[in-house]
Amino acid sequence: MPTKTPLTDILERFIKFMETFKTAKSLQTDIYYLRSIFGDICPALKITSRKRSPRQQKKQDLKIDKRVKPKTIEAACIEDITTADITEFITAQVRSRGLAPKTANRYREILHRFFSWATKQAGVKMPGNTNPAAEVERYKEKAPEISFLTLKQIDEQLTALKDKPQLQTMIATLIYAGLRREELLWLTLDDIDFKSGPYGIIRVRAKTVNEEYWQPKTKVNRAIPISSTLRKILDSYAPRPSRGRWFFPSPCGLRYDPDNFSRELENAQPEGLKWTCLDFRHTFGSQLAMKGESLYKISKLMGNSPEICRRHYAALIPESLTESVEFGTESAQKKVS
Repeated sequence: MPTKTPLTDILERFIKFMETFKTAKSLQTDIYYLRSIFGDICPALKITSRKRSPRQQKKQDLKIDKRVKPKTIEAACIEDITTADITEFITAQVRSRGLAPKTANRYREILHRFFSWATKQAGVKMPGNTNPAAEVERYKEKAPEISFLTLKQIDEQLTALKDKPQLQTMIATLIYAGLRREELLWLTLDDIDFKSGPYGIIRVRAKTVNEEYWQPKTKVNRAIPISSTLRKILDSYAPRPSRGRWFFPSPCGLRYDPDNFSRELENAQPEGLKWTCLDFRHTFGSQLAMKGESLYKISKLMGNSPEICRRHYAALIPESLTESVEFGTESAQKKVS
């Protein structure tokens, strides 16, 4: 028989479970989605990061009262939620907010994980022993649009930052090592090993600095060989003293805040250059793909799965497959020649 488990209780337990293995940023993202789905029905889903005075809170409450209440999934017990409830919720979000298919599927995915955890690890028995999110139809996602720099544009970008040596070196590292923004900002002096390999190695790895723990997005450490081009740029860069031995410290000698770094880059860009950290990372993968490197190698260097790299960069390597499609009889080859 199905159990009767209060939805608020199981949500609290699920979020406590995620706290044991997710990064702070990933956890906050999942909490955001769960709050959108169910509302702030339990303490773990309430917004606590913004401190407001009683007067400010009263104004905020009045604004919420005047707005149309966003649709949520309402249920006393988790076992009461059906596939139809989930489908209706996601459809309403797509229509009212114009969600992209990828975001709509994200709602489905987190609910699927929630119900799967509840049944396998929390003792919940759903009606029919089924996961209601599993039957929800996925939205068809568009092929990803990848933006990257050409070799000429790389020179143009680095030249534009010649008067800002640290920022120029940081952008060069993103381009020639394919790092994510946070991976760049968490680099310490110990992560740059100039003695290994022909030109050195950049180690992207979990660490604790100033009692703050960090790990790569995929929770897998990796090492990226430094290219000869990047080594020349790094040799001319002298890191400033910092609290934490950061390789690229902020002007205050601390670890750069990701948003502050992006804002500084945006302000430093001359008119006409609007490249972002993601564009620089994609440049690394795209240039390697066009050079003929295997998608497996690219995925290892970038810390992605081969499937993600295939979706992003497979279309950039048709030239390398030219010889692969050549076959035919000897007579047919003579006719072509």
